[in-house]
Amino acid sequence: MTVLTVRHRAWSAPETTAALPTAGEHGRGLTLTDRAVFRDGVPIVPVSGELHYSRMPRARWAERLRQLRALGVTVASTYVFWNHHVAERGRPRFDGDLDVAAFVDDVESAGLELVLRIGPWAHGEARHGGFPDWVQDAGVHHRTDDPAYLALVREWFGQLAGALDGRARPGGPIIGIQVENELYDRPEHLRTLIDLAREAGMSAPLWTATAWGGAQLPPGEVVPLFGGYADGFWVDPDGGWQPNFRAHFFASHDWDDPGVGEDVRASQGFAADDGPASRRADLHGFPPATCELGSGMATAYHRRPVLAARDVAALAHVKIGNGSAWQGYYMFAGGRNPGRGLQESQDTGYPNDLPELGYDFHAPIGQSGDLHPSAHELRAQHAFLAAFGDRLGRMTSSLPEVLASGLADRTTLRWALRSDGDEAFVFVSHHQPYEQVEPVAGVQLAVGLDAETIVLPSRRVDIPAGTLARWPVGLRLGTGPDAPRVRWVTASAVTLLPGGTGTGGADGDGPTLVVAVTPGVDVEFCVDGEEPRTVGVGRHPLGRGHLLVLADADRVWVRGDDVYETDGELAWDDDAVAVRDATWLRRYDAAVGEWREIAVVGPSPARPVTVAAMRAAAPVPDDHGFGGPRHRAPAAQVLDADAAVFALEPDAWEGDAVLDVDCGGDVAQLRVDGVVVDDRFWDGERWSISLPDVGATPASTVTLHVLPLSVRSTVWLPPRAAARRAAAAPDLLSVDSVSLRTRTPWHPLA
Repeated sequence: MTVLTVRHRAWSAPETTAALPTAGEHGRGLTLTDRAVFRDGVPIVPVSGELHYSRMPRARWAERLRQLRALGVTVASTYVFWNHHVAERGRPRFDGDLDVAAFVDDVESAGLELVLRIGPWAHGEARHGGFPDWVQDAGVHHRTDDPAYLALVREWFGQLAGALDGRARPGGPIIGIQVENELYDRPEHLRTLIDLAREAGMSAPLWTATAWGGAQLPPGEVVPLFGGYADGFWVDPDGGWQPNFRAHFFASHDWDDPGVGEDVRASQGFAADDGPASRRADLHGFPPATCELGSGMATAYHRRPVLAARDVAALAHVKIGNGSAWQGYYMFAGGRNPGRGLQESQDTGYPNDLPELGYDFHAPIGQSGDLHPSAHELRAQHAFLAAFGDRLGRMTSSLPEVLASGLADRTTLRWALRSDGDEAFVFVSHHQPYEQVEPVAGVQLAVGLDAETIVLPSRRVDIPAGTLARWPVGLRLGTGPDAPRVRWVTASAVTLLPGGTGTGGADGDGPTLVVAVTPGVDVEFCVDGEEPRTVGVGRHPLGRGHLLVLADADRVWVRGDDVYETDGELAWDDDAVAVRDATWLRRYDAAVGEWREIAVVGPSPARPVTVAAMRAAAPVPDDHGFGGPRHRAPAAQVLDADAAVFALEPDAWEGDAVLDVDCGGDVAQLRVDGVVVDDRFWDGERWSISLPDVGATPASTVTLHVLPLSVRSTVWLPPRAAARRAAAAPDLLSVDSVSLRTRTPWHPLA
C-alpha cells in the first residue's frame, strides 16, 4: 500500500466575530467566531447532552446531572414540553417533577450550563410535538405568525418566564435558548418567537435553531445547530440503512442531514429539501455545531434500531475530525413520560407509534440510571476535548487526498486531520454499523504541515476494522524552549497533565501526555531530535515530561488534572467526587508516576427473582394493523386481554433497587399494584427498571405482561433479535431471566 497523504489547509478567510451574543446579552465570557466557541478569549469545545427533567423523577435530577458532568458533558440541554406543563388551559403546573426553576438550580449546582429548548413545538417524540391538546385543536395556523397562534404562544412564554423567575438571563446558567424545532421555511417566525421570549423576560447569550433539512434561518440571529444519526426509527420497516445514515461515517465538511425527521416533515406539509449543498451547509458566520448527534435511538413499533457503543462513538468521533466546534448529543440520559398518552403515535397524526411511557433511547445513561457501554467510549473523547479544546479551536479540518469513492466503499481508510499548520491530530474513524469496513493493511500516513511533512509511524501498520484513534502529530507539551515536541504517537490522546515539582529529578518537572492504546497497533512515539520508540502500557520518559500509556480508556475518568481508573462509576460536581458499584478504584499521582489505590465499598450481587406464570397469552395475529407502510402498535386493550402475565416475586429489598428483565416477545409492560408504570417494544436488549423511580415498594405487587411476537410479523428488528424471531415456533414469548440488584449508595471520596 502507498503512503496515505493529507495536507493541512489553512483557513480560507480571516476570522470574523459572530453576530451573537448581542449587545446586552453577553454572559459567562462566551463569544463566538466563524471558527470556534470562546470563553474569556480562549477556544473551548462545549459538549452538550440532552435529558428531559419532566421525564424523570425530581429526586434523580441532581444525580443525573453529576453523572453527565463525570462523563465529560459541560452543557445540559432539555426540551420544555408545553403539554407536560399546561394540559388544561389556565392551569399551568411547575411543581414537583415539573419545577423547571428547581431544575435550572440543580444544573448550576452540578457545575453545568444549560440550553433550554422552549418550543413552543418541540417534537421529542411527544404527543402533538409538545402542543397541549387544546392548542392542537385550536382554530389557528400553528407554527406561523398567525396572530391567534401567537397569542397562545405569548401566554405560554409568559407562564414559563414567570416560573423561571429571572433565571433565564445573561450571566446565569442558561447560556442558550432554542426556539421551535425542525422548522424549515419560516425564518420570520423564528424571529418572532425570539421577540416573544424576550418580551416575556427570557434571554441568553445564544439563541439557537435546528438547521438540518436545509432549514431557512434568519441570518445572524440564531446559531444553526445540526444533527446526525447512525440509524433512525423514522424509516419504513423495509427501508434499509439509508444513505444519510451511512454518510455520517465518512470524513466530510457537509454538516446537513436532510433525513432527520424527514417523515414528520412530510406529514406536516413541509417540502422535502432539494436545495443546493451550499445553502444546506450555510453556517451564517457561526462555527459548525451540533445539538443532535444520536447517542442512541428511540424504538418505534415498526422499526427498532439498536446501535452498538462503537457505532455511537464513531459517529461523534468523525464529527470532531470534520471540524466540530460544539458536540451536542440527543439523548444523553433516557427517561419516562410523566403520564400515559403523551407519546408520539399514529392516532395523533404522526407516522410512528412510540412506547407510551418508556423513553430509554438506548442513551449513554439509561432511564434506570445505569451506564450503557457508549458512555465509556464517549467519556474518553470528551476528556480529549476538555484537554485540547483550546488548540482544536485554532485548527482547520483537512481531508486526505484519497477519499472513499462513495457510500458503498468499505476498503478506503477513513480519516481526517485537525491542524493549525504546526500541531495536529490525526483522526482515524474506520468504522460503521451493520456493514463493517474492511481492515486496511500496510498503512503509513504523511501529514503535511506548514514547515515539514511528518510520516508516521516509522513502519507500516495494519488498521483494523472498528478503529477510532486520535494520534497527536507535532504536539508541543508546553511553551518554553525546553518543552518537548512530540512528532507523533500512534495512540489516542486522552488528556495532558501539567508538570509539577515531583521527586523524579528533571523528568518529574514536565507535563504528562496521557494516551490510550489503539487496538491492533503498536504504540510508537517520536520526539524531535530522537529516534522513534515502541513502548508498552505504563509510564515512559518524554524529554522533561512523561508519556502515560493506558491499555484502554473505557475505565478512565478525567476530572481536571486528576485521572482515575475504576470498574465502577464516578459522579462529581465542583466540590466533590463520589463513587458507586466499584470493586476497585485508583488515582494517578503524576508527581511520582504511580497509581494510588482508594478504598471502596463493593457492589451487592444481583439476586434472581422468582417468576410465577399467572396467565397464558392468547394467540396473536401476524401484525396489528398499519398506518400506511408502518405497523400500528397493539392497542392497550389487546395487552390487557392477550398478554401473558407473570408475577415477579423478589426477595425483600431496600434502597436503590433495579429490576433487570431479559425476555422475548413483542410488547412488554411492567405494572405495580395493577398500574402500568413502564413499557417497551422488544428489541432483544435487557430492560432495566429502577423500582423506586416507578413508585414500587417492597410491599408492592409487581407483574410483567408480555405480548407474543408472531414469527410472521414484519416489524423491523435488529439482526440478533430478528434471528431469534425467525427461530421461534409458532410465536416468540419467553421470560429468560429476571434479577434484582441494589446499587450501592454514592460514596464521597476524601
